[in-house]
Amino acid sequence: MRNIVIGMMSLIILGVSCNSGKKSQEESIPKNENFEFVVDRFGDVEIMRYRLDDWDELSLKQKELIYYLSEAALCGRDIIFDQNGKYNLLVKHTLEHIVNSYSGDTTTEEWHQFMDYVKRFWFSNGMHHHYSNDKFYPEITQDYFEELLDNTPEKGFPIENDKSFADFKKRITEIIFSPKIEPVKICQDVKKDLVANSAVNFYEGVTQKEVEQFYAKQKKNSDLVLKETPISFGLNTKVVKNEKGEVVELPWKVGGLYGQAIEKVVYWLEKAAAVAENKAQKTHILKLIEYYQTGDLKIWDDYNVLWVQDVKSRVDYVNGFIEVYTDPLGQKATWEAVVNYKDLDNSKRTELISENAQWFEDNSPVDILYKKKEVKGVVAKVITVAHLGGECYPATPIGINLPNANWIRKQHGSKSVTMENIMYAYDRARMKNGTAEEFYFSEKEIQLVQKYGYDADNLQVDLHECLGHGSGQMLPGISDGMLKNYHSAIEETRADLFSLYYIADPKMVELGLLPDAEAFKATYYKYILNGMMLQLNRIELGEDIKQAHMRNRAIIANWCYEQGVEKNVIEKIERNGKTYIKINDYQELRKLFARLLAEVQKIKSTGDYEAAKTLVENYGVKIDPDLHKQVKERFKPLNIAPYGGFINPVFVLKKDGEKITDIQVQYPRDYTRQMLDYAKKYSYLPIN
Repeated sequence: MRNIVIGMMSLIILGVSCNSGKKSQEESIPKNENFEFVVDRFGDVEIMRYRLDDWDELSLKQKELIYYLSEAALCGRDIIFDQNGKYNLLVKHTLEHIVNSYSGDTTTEEWHQFMDYVKRFWFSNGMHHHYSNDKFYPEITQDYFEELLDNTPEKGFPIENDKSFADFKKRITEIIFSPKIEPVKICQDVKKDLVANSAVNFYEGVTQKEVEQFYAKQKKNSDLVLKETPISFGLNTKVVKNEKGEVVELPWKVGGLYGQAIEKVVYWLEKAAAVAENKAQKTHILKLIEYYQTGDLKIWDDYNVLWVQDVKSRVDYVNGFIEVYTDPLGQKATWEAVVNYKDLDNSKRTELISENAQWFEDNSPVDILYKKKEVKGVVAKVITVAHLGGECYPATPIGINLPNANWIRKQHGSKSVTMENIMYAYDRARMKNGTAEEFYFSEKEIQLVQKYGYDADNLQVDLHECLGHGSGQMLPGISDGMLKNYHSAIEETRADLFSLYYIADPKMVELGLLPDAEAFKATYYKYILNGMMLQLNRIELGEDIKQAHMRNRAIIANWCYEQGVEKNVIEKIERNGKTYIKINDYQELRKLFARLLAEVQKIKSTGDYEAAKTLVENYGVKIDPDLHKQVKERFKPLNIAPYGGFINPVFVLKKDGEKITDIQVQYPRDYTRQMLDYAKKYSYLPIN
């Protein structure tokens, strides 16, 4: 489970670069020098770099381990494109061939508009917006696109053997430009068939009802579901119909779907295992390899237990089919990878939180039925991200809590991480962008956030990931799948409420996690303002809120506003034709967070689909059209990119013959070049 950065940081990201002078394209930059974070901008996106501080403090063996794990992270690149839509690899290869080989004029406005589309496609890992899930289109004519095709060598286009170039041109143009082909990546309209109306490539030729019946039968017939360790049915498969018309699963594994890419992932994992820091780390890397070779979900659980118990390794990683946000049924996982090493200094605060995990659980405002009697194995740390892959690249979370299986969390604990260098890059990039001056109620709120905002945000992420996701317990026989399409929004709402409730507790000052009793107010103000107003800038006029994290923030802010009306806890104030948000009673707001947390935990613990549906649909979906229009108009002159993502650093091997003597870090600026390099080196999957 992950914490998405833009909602957490509240101020929409863009910024004034900290750079004071241009440096070479691939130069290593010492920690104490100025660093240019923002390197590219297109559409509604800004591309940044993140820095690997304390790299030279790592041993050569640790650097080598990170390098091998990073290669494994890159080898699965094609998987996420294909998972996001069955046409994405076809489109990807077509666009990249044009960029590499087009013989026409590349200085025209039309070419720049085409490149804007290509970059957006790369950024979203497909044809659909990474947040709204709607299909986006090139701002060029179809005639110009066909001109691009005509002036690029036919050899190199993914043309089927029995098709002509003319057939290919017609097909690829229609796929890209037609609003009738895969208009939405994830359908969330409960009145429709969620499977048939979603572009995601987890299902083909089957209906929602057929899929639900298939898994209901599978779970009923499996003795595993009756035990305390149920497997995550369907996590790593595609559901189709065979030649007999029977519903079957096709596993993602070596020798199965995505096998060509997974084989390469395994190759680099084997190299990583050979230089593991210790026996425990080597054991779980080898178990992950076994899982990829078999596709066996029992082995996946065994791997996660081993991985979560490894608390001594400084280098760590996430690699696999993990998060289910993209599946309309909340069951199938997208492929992702994150390589990291522990930030020793900043981990002191998360270790302190972990040491007090039982206190947090015992004092939670939820019903005692839904609390863990004994909190086990909460391992929390602050990390330096070294490489991003799959669904975590280019857009990345700022925190992760894994594994997702509730029984593993309960019996063995979980690992929670806050991505310090990612959060720092975002913070540097968004300095002085004008949002506070335009939207904050008064200078008082601006000064409050300036004084406490960054540290308080870090603590909220710590609480969200370290304890929020791992808090509470499910009742016997209850699983996340019971909430279906509402699972992700409910789970993120629960973790956010946990963090919001506790960040205002006097315990935070007592533990030295916040400087004083006023600091939490910075997070409260930013969160409510973002949930009620700021995040609307990322949504097109007339659209509903669709993304799970955006829904969760809207649920919390809108519910608290409504429930606090009688005591005027949160106030909307009109001033000079503009709407402002003012919090009049921060302690009463905390009480509202407590009430909602208790309700949301009950929904999760009991698997109450109807209650989840009511909460999400009533507070997390619809938008006041007048307020929406106002927010968009006020943001426009600020010229702020609503979304941000990253370009990965490059590892350069220094050798003496075949022996690696050092690995150095370089920080490229060219987003397009990195994407083309990755396409050349890591395109392993066939185009169907």
